[in-house]
Amino acid sequence: MKTQAAVLWEPGQDWQIEELELDAPKYGEVKVELAASGMCHSDEHVRDGSVPVGMYPYIGGHEGAGVVTEIGPGVKSVEVGDHVALGFIPACGRCPSCAKGMSSICDLGANLLAGVQLSDGTSRHHVNGQDAGLMCLLGTFAPVTVVNEASCVKLTKDIPLDKAALVGCGVTTGWGSSVYAAGVSAGETVVVLGMGGVGCGAVQGAALAGARHVVLVDPSPFKRDQAKIFGATHAVASIEEAQELLQEITWGQLADKVLITVDVAQGALVAPAMSLVAKGGVCVQVSVGDLTATDVTMSLFDLTAMRKTFKGAWFGNANIRFDIPHLLRLYMEGRLKLDEMITRTYTLDQVNDGYAAMRHAENVRGVIMY
Repeated sequence: MKTQAAVLWEPGQDWQIEELELDAPKYGEVKVELAASGMCHSDEHVRDGSVPVGMYPYIGGHEGAGVVTEIGPGVKSVEVGDHVALGFIPACGRCPSCAKGMSSICDLGANLLAGVQLSDGTSRHHVNGQDAGLMCLLGTFAPVTVVNEASCVKLTKDIPLDKAALVGCGVTTGWGSSVYAAGVSAGETVVVLGMGGVGCGAVQGAALAGARHVVLVDPSPFKRDQAKIFGATHAVASIEEAQELLQEITWGQLADKVLITVDVAQGALVAPAMSLVAKGGVCVQVSVGDLTATDVTMSLFDLTAMRKTFKGAWFGNANIRFDIPHLLRLYMEGRLKLDEMITRTYTLDQVNDGYAAMRHAENVRGVIMY
């Protein structure tokens, strides 16, 4: 079949709308007609070249949900007509990581940026006669895509698919980073640095876990205003302001948990973030940035003598098969705010407008509607 897709031809360019020729699914693959795609900052990292990918042209998008329209041989977990959310990290359920309960680092994730299908290393997507790669094996910047069933999570049909798209990456990454990676518990003080889609999920996760204080740090007045909607008790513009606030509200003990969910990860931010962490507290690095960067500024004495922990989290250490339906059930019961996260919606040909708004801190989350 033929459809359209937002395609990147080389780093540094804008997304281009191109005709997409889509093959039928092969063994273990599923064709999905999408209802919507989230617009995550990770696609911006690919566009600006800070995250290199395996091939061009490259179809963006890795937050999507829709309806299964065709299945290939060997597919057992879904059938035609099923509603599915697409997880940006596939989960095979059999590799050592999955077997140890760490499906967010499933071995299949080694192929996330390669662009080709997991089943045979070839492409089902073709643009101008060339094989096209897929962002995170999904390519949700197209109204129809072919993915591996390992990326599909079956949903009940009462869940709005445009909201389900959000939990394929950003919301679950943030929520899990608070609840699983940081282990926020009732009565704790939590600081979230930066509030895009991931930071918004982190704020909600901390609030749902029962944190006494949830402090959002973001230079954007719009983001600070929005933070209160999602459970933040305080919102300040800088780490310096957060330090002053924490001294007051915790009587000098500082934050039990700090989450770094800024738009671009930078090693120079680690020491200031760690300065907000209480004795015995935890700082979680969630954001990504330049994959080649290796410099981190941190006081090793502070880390050791104050018994602090600095750790990383991928997809919030969550499990697509449990946590995507789990969070969507919280949404359906009015506990998790997804409608409020969608600041603006766009058509596919407005994809560059959506990312411009993201770069100018005008959206919590933009969504492409099909």
